[in-house]
Amino acid sequence: MATYDLTPRIGPNLDRHLVFPLLEFLQERQLYPDEQILKAKIELLNKTNMVDYAMDIHKSLYRTDDVPQDMVERRVEVVARLKALEDAAAPLVTFLQNPNAVQELRADKQYNLQMLNDRYQIGPDQIEALYQYAKFQFECGNYSGAADYLYQYRALSTNSERSLSALWGKLAAEILMQNWDIALEELNRLKEIIDSKSFSSPLNQVQSRIWLMHWSLFIFFNHDNGRTQIIDLFNQDKYLNAIQTSAPHLLRYLATAFIVNKRRRPQFKEFIKVIQQDQCSYKDPITEFLACVYVNYEFDGAQKKMKECEEVILNDPFLGKRVEDGNFSTVPLKDEFLENARLFIFETYCRIHQRIDMGVLFEKLNLNYEEGERWIVNLIRNSKLDAKIDSETGTVIMEPNQPNVYEQLIDHTKALQGRTYKL
Repeated sequence: MATYDLTPRIGPNLDRHLVFPLLEFLQERQLYPDEQILKAKIELLNKTNMVDYAMDIHKSLYRTDDVPQDMVERRVEVVARLKALEDAAAPLVTFLQNPNAVQELRADKQYNLQMLNDRYQIGPDQIEALYQYAKFQFECGNYSGAADYLYQYRALSTNSERSLSALWGKLAAEILMQNWDIALEELNRLKEIIDSKSFSSPLNQVQSRIWLMHWSLFIFFNHDNGRTQIIDLFNQDKYLNAIQTSAPHLLRYLATAFIVNKRRRPQFKEFIKVIQQDQCSYKDPITEFLACVYVNYEFDGAQKKMKECEEVILNDPFLGKRVEDGNFSTVPLKDEFLENARLFIFETYCRIHQRIDMGVLFEKLNLNYEEGERWIVNLIRNSKLDAKIDSETGTVIMEPNQPNVYEQLIDHTKALQGRTYKL
């Protein structure tokens, strides 16, 4: 299923360190030959300071205990540079490690700079050295140290461009350490800056939104509230427009979030229009499944797409997260997706047909008759569908159902807002 692998599209929008978890996943799933993955890792590592890791990969790839001379020399350079940066940042690092001294800091950055200069002889050069030291730590793979120093740098820096760069670095470090709550906070801070009117330029603003959405995938598919929050972010007009024009592959993740999230139905109707508009520009089993059910009403096609969607989820680094349970490994999102996808087919099929042959319906849902009958009884009992089962004829009879007036009003309001934004 490497056909549907989005790593080549997603990778260029990530910091190179964030690509490593994707490569690890692909290697585990054996979507590509090991040699190809190892070469990709070395290519990434050559642009970082993680020389020891690069040496290990080289040994594994070429089955040797020797490493190239340029790697040996590069390691010497990295160690020397790290020591030099450590010395340059030492006065400020020493200050920050002293709890009594840190208590002298205030919310006023100008006051802090003056106080540091007057009392501790710490000036702009030492603050700049802290940034460079933090950045170098990140490039070496010391994400914990980098996150701490970048946080402290932002508290002191008056350089807005550098402060923004430090925030991106802090976000990447928290993602790589899997600190999802903190990462979400940094993501929201970054979004606020990007969406502000004072941001550098409209072009940079759009590009930054695209980067932010790609980075956010790590958080949204790991954080407890992520599946709701990805809809809140990606479905905003400015972000959805950026997806449609520059990153349509992100529709896979928004579509998945809608399918597994039952509480977003009013927004979902508008999203189906996006799927309909973008059918020609981007195709993906998950978006095609929605098109089959809600645009073309091709239920046999939807059944086939469900099987493809299962493979896509299992082989996607963000969707295919595995949970170990004793000797077994499960993919929770896959099970939720298939259950809700089956529900989508059922609901839409029922709204089109007033009397439904259960045998035909269960075939479309990939269920045997006994499983299907149990499933449909529970569904009718727990859902808002007004239906009853005729056991003698083996049919489900749907009662006429008028749309909720309040829902119609909300939908029309959202549609008007969308048209107003486009104007």
